[in-house]
Amino acid sequence: MLYTPRDAGSHMLLLLLIGASLVVNPPEAAFGDCRPALCGLVASGNLPTLRWPDFLDYQTRVQRFYEPTNYAFAWSDKDGATRQATAIIEILKDADAKGLDSEDYDGSRWAGRLTALDRAQFDLSLTVSVMRYISDLHFGKVNPGLFQAGSDRDEMYRDDLASFVRSLVTATDVRRELDGIEPPYAGYRRTQEALRRYIALAREEQPALLPLTKKPVDPGSSYAAAAQLAAVLRRLGDLPADAAVAPNTYEGALVDAVRHFQARHGLEPDGRLGKATLAQLNTPIGHRVRQLQLTLERWRWVPYSFPRPPVVVNIPEFELRALNSSYETELEMKVVVGKAFHHQTPVFTADMKYVIFRPYWNVPRSIQRAELVPKLDRDRSYLANNGYEVVTAQDAVVTNGLVDDALLAQLRSGELRIRQIPGPENALGLVKFLFPNEHDVYLHATPATALFSKYRRDFSHGCIRVEKPEQLAAWVLREKPEWTPERIRDAMDGTKTLQVTLDTPIPVLIVYATAVVLKSGEVRFLEDIYGQDVQLDRLLAKGYPYRP
Repeated sequence: MLYTPRDAGSHMLLLLLIGASLVVNPPEAAFGDCRPALCGLVASGNLPTLRWPDFLDYQTRVQRFYEPTNYAFAWSDKDGATRQATAIIEILKDADAKGLDSEDYDGSRWAGRLTALDRAQFDLSLTVSVMRYISDLHFGKVNPGLFQAGSDRDEMYRDDLASFVRSLVTATDVRRELDGIEPPYAGYRRTQEALRRYIALAREEQPALLPLTKKPVDPGSSYAAAAQLAAVLRRLGDLPADAAVAPNTYEGALVDAVRHFQARHGLEPDGRLGKATLAQLNTPIGHRVRQLQLTLERWRWVPYSFPRPPVVVNIPEFELRALNSSYETELEMKVVVGKAFHHQTPVFTADMKYVIFRPYWNVPRSIQRAELVPKLDRDRSYLANNGYEVVTAQDAVVTNGLVDDALLAQLRSGELRIRQIPGPENALGLVKFLFPNEHDVYLHATPATALFSKYRRDFSHGCIRVEKPEQLAAWVLREKPEWTPERIRDAMDGTKTLQVTLDTPIPVLIVYATAVVLKSGEVRFLEDIYGQDVQLDRLLAKGYPYRP
């Protein structure tokens, strides 16, 4: 997910206008002498003709929308639906193209609805539906705090959705106004374009599944399903339409296309047709559509502006991108993230404030108890042989040599701590990038560079190891001219721990997206390594008000 500048004008104003879907039930007295038909419907908080009849989470905003006109009809007149109402209905019916579900806004129910319902029911139906659509399109359907630590939807919202919807009643161009509330990122727009393509593919006749093989098919081997494989790869865009393919042999352009497909799906591009590759080739297009939809939902959780272009780490992609002043990718590198089992890297946003050269590694107490203490039980010289030392809570060194029974007991209880001294073998490498957060997660170098050659890279205890730490340091310190590449190298190879404080913090976004659309238009689909897509999909399936 990459940041691009937000357009000026009305787009920024929307951040102050659009309200949240908070559950606030106004007291009956708030409606006073509720005589108009619309007032009574609003007071009930429930409209049976809607797909999702309960609108209590929007009741206060609907009330504010109608009160200034004493509950006069907003979307119809003596001649029927207004021009603005008709435009909104067409937009709601096309919500699928935005990665939403048109049925959440009664997409298939609008035909003939004005005549089938009385004017009051029609008016309220449209008001509730467009409020839901605006909120969903701008902020997403679910509270991102359920998936992103420290990101509470309620705090993100401003509370005047009613005013914005009221402005649509007389808007000259409703579609333009609603287009202006979407996230301002180029990556978001590319994801929508990819979604349209994959929705179209899903509507086409699906080819038969490729046959499974007892062992991988190697390049140059005979392969009876070569023509069928070629059809699948052409359909997905990995094999050029005019590429020549041998009828029963797996070779040439077909192998190149498989390698391209593998690279797009987080697999080692070895060109072999093994179990994992065939599973991805046989994945229904509908699943890809859902990945794109869930990614668009997550795009809507991203803040709409940043004080500086951020560093973005996408966990399932195992990639870091640092952006330049034009908000294009200036630096990209592989990363290693937390293990899927028990050590998942959290999704959150924080500000990078420090770069620390030749850092100590203060071993977390959980690792100390579960991993190092058992090793000391077996070998009392383990710390000395691996560059560790025992310290107090105040970082006073107790020993960097043998550990006796008394010290071991204090380490086991947590009274004393273990830290690793700086140097090339330090678990953090020669530099770390600190963005203070409650998870004690940061970016850092690593001596275990061989792991970057893996295509699935979840190996850490939660922190994020970076492939090119020296280049990242140069990018982070680019506004400090005294920090030349040579000085950075000297600091990493020096003898002292050195902390550099940034003049202006840099936002760091740790995100989770299993579909990534590159600037070229290429779509990458990634494994849901932490199961967060499954969780989000399950929550969205519950419908409004999307509570766990």
